[in-house]
Amino acid sequence: MKNTISLFFLLVFALPLLAQDGFYFVSQNKKVSIPFKLINNLIFIPIKVNGIELNFLLDSGVEETILFGLEDKKEVSFFNVEKITLRGLGSSDAVEGLKSTRNILESHGIKSINHTLYVILNQDFNLSSHVGIPVNGIIGYNFLKNNLVEINYEKKKVVIYNNNEKNRNKTAKKYTKIPITLEKNKPYLMTKIILKEVELPAKLLIDIGNSDALWLFQNLSKAIQIPEKNFEDYLGQGFSGEVFGKRARIAQFSLNGFEFKNPIVAFPDTSSIKNVKMIPGRLGSVGGEILKRFTLVFDYPNKFLYLKKNNDFFTPFTYNKSGIEIQHHGLQWVQETVKLQTVPTDAGAIDPGAISITNDFRYKFELKPVYRILNLRGDSTAALSGLQKGDIIVSINKVKAYRYTLQEINSLLKPEEEKWITIEVERNSQILSFKFLLTDIL
Repeated sequence: MKNTISLFFLLVFALPLLAQDGFYFVSQNKKVSIPFKLINNLIFIPIKVNGIELNFLLDSGVEETILFGLEDKKEVSFFNVEKITLRGLGSSDAVEGLKSTRNILESHGIKSINHTLYVILNQDFNLSSHVGIPVNGIIGYNFLKNNLVEINYEKKKVVIYNNNEKNRNKTAKKYTKIPITLEKNKPYLMTKIILKEVELPAKLLIDIGNSDALWLFQNLSKAIQIPEKNFEDYLGQGFSGEVFGKRARIAQFSLNGFEFKNPIVAFPDTSSIKNVKMIPGRLGSVGGEILKRFTLVFDYPNKFLYLKKNNDFFTPFTYNKSGIEIQHHGLQWVQETVKLQTVPTDAGAIDPGAISITNDFRYKFELKPVYRILNLRGDSTAALSGLQKGDIIVSINKVKAYRYTLQEINSLLKPEEEKWITIEVERNSQILSFKFLLTDIL
């Protein structure tokens, strides 16, 4: 999900798509605010589907609304269902799915009716294990198409405004206004990248569903040359399987005058993008690691993107220095010991409010996450130390693994400076300990 998980999806459908009206305000509200969870630079919002609340990845890189991971949501109803085939990023074959029309989606005062859904039936496609929270779907164009949609990464809120002249003028006074194009209902903009001292204009997809800073497709331009200092890495999960490629730093990335030095770029393998039908002129994507440094406002109807720096703008670009990709691997019952405390009730006590500490204990059992190593870069210090794919993580730096969220673990693995780390794992019913240096190879 790497230092982060790159979730970049593009579907290819042979079937004609129904026109949809997108989301509209249910009442006369001037704005609607939806809190979101930010994990690995990705935005997760709650949306009700036919009355049942689900958790969606908000992704400007997808046109259609997609559902999956519904094992715990069996009460969701779908209407007008037909079988289809879905194909996207990844090296495997197409996956079977369903198409459902006339669905109702709603969240915090906005609503979409006659909404078309595409349901992935393959239970192996599971984003929940990569981010550590339940994820049931992905939504993009149909959420963004009608209104002014503000993405506030600092406050972790999506704020939706009516797309009228008053609100557009107010936004323009506070933000930098950038023209975009909408092609196949996805947003694109022009940028500049510097590779090996050569400045290259680059048309990129604006992809808030991609956790990386930048993706560049080396097969689309002779000018895109992977820097000599690079490493092979797992880049993420697509509809058609796992995506692999290389990571490297480039000299500079410029977005309408906003400049970023030494960002980390992912270069996907050509086999992973073979099913993606590229827009003419496109060279890659700009993702969450860049976009999270701004407050964004999407204006799809008028084809503009508004940007304003936030406090993360100058944060250094880091990456997973361990070479291990960790996933959520179910839950376990954990016994916790709680020391009992009693409050004296004797009216004659000197201090009636005093707490008496006893040697008595009680035990409570709680469900806690289990983490395992999903992928392991062969030349990494973690691999050289003896860690293996499939190892169950018991502790990290002498702290039980279940005390961390997956987000916290990922943060531990991508420090700005080199650090030693100790990881204890379970393998074949044995507890093994490994120590290695988080080494900067870029």
